[in-house]
Amino acid sequence: MRGDAVADAGAAGSGLTRALLWLIVAALAVRQVAVVLRQPPDERLLDLETWIGESGVLHVTGSLYDGGRFSGTPFAGLVLKPLAASAQQTLGVAWTFGSLLLVVALGLVAARALPSPVGRRTALLAAPVAISLLMLSLPVRNALHLGQTSILPVLLVLLGWFVVREHRAAGVLVGIAAAFQPVLLLFAVLLWLTGRRQASVSAGAAFALATAAAWAAAPKDSWTYWVHHLAGAGLGERPDSLANQSLHGALLRLGLEGPLEIALFLVIAAAVAVVGLRRAVRYARDGQLLLAVAVTGCVVVAVSPTAWQHQLLWVLLAVVGRVGKRASDRLVWPSVVLLAVTLPGTMLLPNIGALHPLRDNILLLAALGAACLAPFLPRTSPYWQHPVPTDYAKPVAARWRRVPLLPFWRRVRTRPNLLLELLLIRVVYDAYAQVRLAARAGRPLAEEHGRQIHAIEQWLHIDIEHWVNHAVVEIDWLREFFDYYYSTFHFIVPLTILGVLYVRRPADYRWVRSSIGFATLLALVGFWLYPLAPPRLMPGLGFIDTVHGVQDFAKPDYGTLTTVTNQYAAMPSLHFGWSLWCGVVIVMLAPKLWMKALGLLHPIFTIAAIVATANHWVLDAVGGALVVSLGFGLTYLLSGPRRLAADGERGTGATGKSGETGSAGETGTSRETERADGEPGAVDPVETEPASTEAAPVRPAAPALVPEREPAEKLAGT
Repeated sequence: MRGDAVADAGAAGSGLTRALLWLIVAALAVRQVAVVLRQPPDERLLDLETWIGESGVLHVTGSLYDGGRFSGTPFAGLVLKPLAASAQQTLGVAWTFGSLLLVVALGLVAARALPSPVGRRTALLAAPVAISLLMLSLPVRNALHLGQTSILPVLLVLLGWFVVREHRAAGVLVGIAAAFQPVLLLFAVLLWLTGRRQASVSAGAAFALATAAAWAAAPKDSWTYWVHHLAGAGLGERPDSLANQSLHGALLRLGLEGPLEIALFLVIAAAVAVVGLRRAVRYARDGQLLLAVAVTGCVVVAVSPTAWQHQLLWVLLAVVGRVGKRASDRLVWPSVVLLAVTLPGTMLLPNIGALHPLRDNILLLAALGAACLAPFLPRTSPYWQHPVPTDYAKPVAARWRRVPLLPFWRRVRTRPNLLLELLLIRVVYDAYAQVRLAARAGRPLAEEHGRQIHAIEQWLHIDIEHWVNHAVVEIDWLREFFDYYYSTFHFIVPLTILGVLYVRRPADYRWVRSSIGFATLLALVGFWLYPLAPPRLMPGLGFIDTVHGVQDFAKPDYGTLTTVTNQYAAMPSLHFGWSLWCGVVIVMLAPKLWMKALGLLHPIFTIAAIVATANHWVLDAVGGALVVSLGFGLTYLLSGPRRLAADGERGTGATGKSGETGSAGETGTSRETERADGEPGAVDPVETEPASTEAAPVRPAAPALVPEREPAEKLAGT
């Protein structure tokens, strides 16, 4: 009965989760429709308007390719031609809803095609999750905005592989998809290599018949597409634009051109096709058909002369592959794929010249990784269903009953994956920058808040900013020092601490990273709710801006400085908040006294710098200290206290194989090892207690080193 009750509770929880996910799907669908239809008529469904609008290419009696605006196959033009007689507004709405229905169908087919065995919960949640991810992806959003047909070929291929059972019909669907995008004929090759030769022949025949029909209906257009432009190469946008995420586009962006570039492209494309198709065949024979289709689609992306953003849905399908033997590594590959397919490259990599080739080709790199490099696990691997479990720290008794608030957020000892961690830090920082930029306010409101803060400081007799600012300006070397400190150490010190802890203290790195993340998110709330003009942007108070130079208060937008930063995001001060975070972490974790002293100096120098340069009020620093305290508190609340060694435990001894320290009462655990177990916190008697009152009593170690002799009577009896 207990088992049935647990099963019923789990089914109820899964049902609720599924309902919430379908609600998210509906919300995303409504949002996508609203985004498209809210645009002015001349800014939505741009490609569709170019084709079938009043002056579109499908209305012109000449060639489809005369204007250079149509880049599809002649067969696509033949299919779209009847739509030119439709009313524009009605067709636009119908096209948008029809595209959304194609996305839903695509998600349902992909969820059904997951490699077995599939758990009950996965089967329930796969469809809404797949549809949500598709709607959030850049290819789908781009296709909906432009009015492209790129979703249809993907759906036709998936229907041919996973829904239609009859081989000839399945091949026909693949052939029609290739008639829209010729490189999709690689799926006919995959059908042949996996033993479905009848379907492969049908795919080739369907492609040939569709192409022949288009040639008969439009011979001039067919000659232009197939002969003059070699299967459409060079049609549409410039092939070296960032929108072309193929090998050909990447080589052109690297500066190669002419016969050398063409030869290099053909060699690399052939190598990618051979390696990718061999991997796809291996995964198909292993029972991972969806992964095999995704890998082949990624090969299509790489070897196509042009692979526009709306044609890159194949990369998202590669998320089904399992990479990594450890459970903690399973999220790395899906996260990399999802971030690459849903976010622009500028959010994933910083704006550094050396990284521009990576940033500009992030989707191509993801496709190449899926096609040729990612070590996907076979289903025969012992780690397929049973990966190496994550090593968690033992729970520790807390002062409050509801700590940790989220029991599933347990403290992990192992080092997080570096690639995923870098992506996480980069995405969070870019989101922070975007929200900070969006949290703009008018100059009058920010100055009014500045007068409020100044008045409060005068009432508290802590309005020292003007005196400190002018005193520092009089001393050149001190002004230059504070200007440099303000501009430089704000990022260097926190990143250095995170890097050192990642390498030397991975368990401490996790809670340290979480605490600064929470503090930053709370600071964003402050920027949004309370825009504040810093002292240097307060007219009439006589402050000198030592970092940015003299401000022209006569200009209405003087406070913006540039369009890439929000100068009114002063409360709370993250300059001081992050420096205080650095000081607390160093004092808690540094092994040497001089290191702790240096850690304390950093927030002292920072508060002096932000006040001396007139970039913050003193109360801004108080706000920074508040959000940092809340960041540490939230980390403690969600994941619980860290284990601290009791006085009787600080002997010499060994830890377990997984780095697990002994429980209270076991001797031989060093303080340094105990510190790596988990969460920080003040040293108090509560945290040194056993995790449960039902734990076994503490047994002192036996003082005798030689076993006692048996009694003489017992020996005699024996």
